[in-house]
Amino acid sequence: MALVAGVDTQSTEVDMVGAARPDEDAPRMAGAWRTAARPKNAHQSQLLRLLRDDGPRSRAELGDVLRMSRSELAADIDRLIALGLVEPAAARGGRRIVRLSPSLRFVGIDIGATSIDVAVTSGDLEILGHRALPYDVRHGPRAVLETALEMLGKLRSEGVASEIHGAGIGVPGPVSFCDGKAVAPPIMPGWCGFPIRETMSQELGCPVLVDNDVNVMALGELTAGLARSNDFLFVKIGTGIGCGIVVGGSVYRGRSGCAGDIGHIRVDDSGPLCACGHTGCLEAYFGGAALARDATAAARADRSRFLAERLAANGELTAADVTDAVAAGDATAVRMVREGGRHVGRVLADLVIFFNPGLVVIAGGVAGLGHTLLAEIRGVVHRRSPAPATANLPIVLSELGDAAGVIGGARLISDHVFSSGSRGWT
Repeated sequence: MALVAGVDTQSTEVDMVGAARPDEDAPRMAGAWRTAARPKNAHQSQLLRLLRDDGPRSRAELGDVLRMSRSELAADIDRLIALGLVEPAAARGGRRIVRLSPSLRFVGIDIGATSIDVAVTSGDLEILGHRALPYDVRHGPRAVLETALEMLGKLRSEGVASEIHGAGIGVPGPVSFCDGKAVAPPIMPGWCGFPIRETMSQELGCPVLVDNDVNVMALGELTAGLARSNDFLFVKIGTGIGCGIVVGGSVYRGRSGCAGDIGHIRVDDSGPLCACGHTGCLEAYFGGAALARDATAAARADRSRFLAERLAANGELTAADVTDAVAAGDATAVRMVREGGRHVGRVLADLVIFFNPGLVVIAGGVAGLGHTLLAEIRGVVHRRSPAPATANLPIVLSELGDAAGVIGGARLISDHVFSSGSRGWT
């Protein structure tokens, strides 16, 4: 599937998404155009999010939570029913129940450095279909996005989504959130300035939002994971290292979208060269590429029989090989992981002192090293941080796995679609 060029869909102000199409003749996914109504006011927006997060509720319960009169609530519910966003459900104990429309569909697309995950969810963010594929982000934006669209097309052919109401996309680099474009991403050649949001919005015919993949995963954790605190840090350790900062239940992105790019905090001025062009970055010590580099050096120096045999068999080593070596009890691999965990722990200790989060969640491919890594990070953070900052501070491994990014993408776009401030193509 060939992508069409990005267009400036932001300038089209309409009340009904899809009532004005950016280019009627442009190629697009068959049947993907969707006229999706938006809530008109803050109460309708709150109502939709309540039904998404808490499930079906009675009108009386909704009125109590939203502090609305019966007549006001009835008018808002009736309008949302007319627009197809909510519907009456079976009565419960004599109470009139309201739920989100079962036809609502959101798409989450998680583009990693070496993989693509695509999922379709219901309006309440339950995954209805999920596909994953190894794919190198260095193939460039058109090839990667075309592949994601093909994966989505296969899901739709299975009947999980006849219509799409919005898509949220995570990419492994800094993003200008308001523009929907990657900004100088170190490991994404060819992506800088590419109009991801506009291109995908035109292809899908629905609202699209784009964010850094770690921010999107943090939203997934907030939605379906262990995060019970509205103030937490979500640390992804994969090919790169990043941190999603959640404050008051919302992602903090910073002025230019670079908040949380902790992989490029300098650990040692004389350290190894990083992909960003600087030396001594955290990522250059313990990102996936760094771990593969150190494992290869250890294998060639005969410091690890396990890694040497794996290198001889496969011709190269990856972070996954180190995970296998740790599981096999390889002493060299365990030392590498502990050293990397100490580097991560030192950076996190400073963040904990500065931010005072209620939770730290560790995720990503390298986080598959499990409790060997987690124990080292915990130990360093607690040794280097004052007691008030670490008192009752859980540092845990995410339990969502590959689902974090796609759930987060669906959450990102559903927040937008359910917002009364949203207008037009995004």
